[in-house]
Amino acid sequence: MHTLIEGCKRHDRESQRQLYNQYYGYCFSICLRYCRITEEAKEVTNDGFMKIFQKIDQYKPDTSFKAWIRRIMINASIDHYRKENKHYYQQAIEDASDRFIVSAIAVEELSHKELMAMVQCLTPAYRMVFNLYAIDGYTHEEIGVILGISEGTSKSNLSKARERLRNMLEKMNEETYAKSV
Repeated sequence: MHTLIEGCKRHDRESQRQLYNQYYGYCFSICLRYCRITEEAKEVTNDGFMKIFQKIDQYKPDTSFKAWIRRIMINASIDHYRKENKHYYQQAIEDASDRFIVSAIAVEELSHKELMAMVQCLTPAYRMVFNLYAIDGYTHEEIGVILGISEGTSKSNLSKARERLRNMLEKMNEETYAKSV
């Protein structure tokens, strides 16, 4: 890996190609969580790789390379979100009350692919906050700074995202139950 990174630092095209091929799937899966459609995720992934190659000199060998590129891909996704939503003003959304809890069994039976498809159905604002908080482990304060929203808006967007996901799960459960009867 060290040789590959050193090659990328020298702008060696073959090293860059090998790095791209080795990490494309991993990076694409990160970007796909933040993007609604595959084509958009591909664009963000490629933008992220451009940043990796431009900033490869900033990588510190004593840290995890995979974690470093993960951070770049998340930032590329956030940058894309900001660019796409720069014309929209995000208003604070009322906190949703938790009316019901989806059974743990229903969630356990979901495949990763089904869950990711549900997350991609969320609005861009809800999807971004959900991914940053629930999957990537950011705090609401950090999300507020990253996205330029208040901490309260971040909490509210997460609550709304969870409510929408619960509704989707309930609908899926009802459809599954109706088919079994």
